[in-house]
Amino acid sequence: MPVIRRLRRVVRRAVRRKVDLSHPRRSPLGSTVVNCVVYENGRRQPCDGSAADALRRVRKRGRGFVWIGLHEPTEVEFARYAEVFGLHPLAVEDAVQAHQRPKVERYGDTLFTALKTCVYVPHDELTPTSEIVDTGELMVFTGPDFVITVRHGRHGSLGPLRETLEAAPEQLAKGPAAVLHAIADQVVDDYLAVADAVRDDVDDVENVVFSERAQRGDSGRIYQLKRELLELRRAAGPLERPMLGLATRPEPPVGPEIQPYFRDVVDHLTRLNEQIAGYDSLLDSILQAHLAQVTVVQNSDMRKITAWAAIIAVPTMVCGVYGMNFEHMPELKWRYGYPLVIGLMATVCVVLHRSFRRNGWL
Repeated sequence: MPVIRRLRRVVRRAVRRKVDLSHPRRSPLGSTVVNCVVYENGRRQPCDGSAADALRRVRKRGRGFVWIGLHEPTEVEFARYAEVFGLHPLAVEDAVQAHQRPKVERYGDTLFTALKTCVYVPHDELTPTSEIVDTGELMVFTGPDFVITVRHGRHGSLGPLRETLEAAPEQLAKGPAAVLHAIADQVVDDYLAVADAVRDDVDDVENVVFSERAQRGDSGRIYQLKRELLELRRAAGPLERPMLGLATRPEPPVGPEIQPYFRDVVDHLTRLNEQIAGYDSLLDSILQAHLAQVTVVQNSDMRKITAWAAIIAVPTMVCGVYGMNFEHMPELKWRYGYPLVIGLMATVCVVLHRSFRRNGWL
């Protein structure tokens, strides 16, 4: 089983999404503007001007939309986009400062969606300080003719997703709501991948706790795993209700043709939250079993200490009596007194030792 888990981890590392910089319009990582693209009928159109020019072009033609990708913009850098696209100041503040709870909020005809991105951190061995789940944030502004994504963190690149959508123009032609669905679907799929990887750590901890390799320090590893699992729960748990709202209630620009796709996202989130709850419950049981094992070991140690103390008490008592130095004590002048007392102490100690071993104390 450990060999199979290691192979699974190697496969996950090999297939993990890489940041693709090959696209001609994609800026190098580290710059604020990652991408600015116009789509008409699901197909990419040349766009050499500014974001304002792209938006004017789309609104003049009455079709298509603009997709702008930003990476950790400052308040000043994002202000010009907020002015061009008419974004609400509260949503702008949330997008720039990040550290938001997953949510979907409406500001006029614009939806503001806050998502947490998650990635599994590979490690050779789980320790009480291991980082298992690394999180970032992704904000999405979805309007009638634009999509603005703001990414915070080292991961969660949307480059591969953009290229996947461009390979399916019939889906991209459904407008900004299709992009929002694709982003939410990718984020939730990443959650599922992290949950599957965490399952291996849970299995490893469980096997160690119920094996001869169990140690008292294993409680720290279990607790750390619970803390890292909490990061995944904080990302996935609050997202289920907003996604359910998009799947069941008309929320322009999310139309009826896109709502069934959000129901699929909700199904995945429901399964994921049940999976996380199951892991947490299992870790609680493992922790309780481990603490019970520690208590049993401590009781065993105490019995051994008590047994040896009882054995040592016999010669200690005899030596203590004869060490009182009274002048008139029986058998002080007897020739065989010393060997007899030593033999008696040894015999009593041997009898006690055998008795304790027979009762499982030693």
